[in-house]
Amino acid sequence: MNETSAVAAQERTWGMIVHLSALSGYVIPFGTILGPLIVWQLKKNEMPFVDDQGKEAVNFQISFLIYALVAGILSLLLIGIFLLAALGIAGIVLIILASVQANGGQRYRYPLTIRFIK
Repeated sequence: MNETSAVAAQERTWGMIVHLSALSGYVIPFGTILGPLIVWQLKKNEMPFVDDQGKEAVNFQISFLIYALVAGILSLLLIGIFLLAALGIAGIVLIILASVQANGGQRYRYPLTIRFIK
């Protein structure tokens, strides 16, 4: 039995939702962190896959916020403007990749993520 079939369909769906909930930050202030945090807290005790992916999503969003703050400060030197644009594009692409992987039952690991929550 491979890893994909070992993860129940409901867990895969919630794993995808935990990643996609970060997109709520485009509508709700701090939604990029609050969305995954809320979904993770609601389902972490019921579903081990969601617990793993929730930690990953929250860690990525915290790391991403730190990177965006540094890029914002570097905007004073003009290079930060390009970094902010690159971060914006990378953030959306990585969230979509993570969502697709989680929906397929695969544990996704975001690149350049600081693991605050283990």
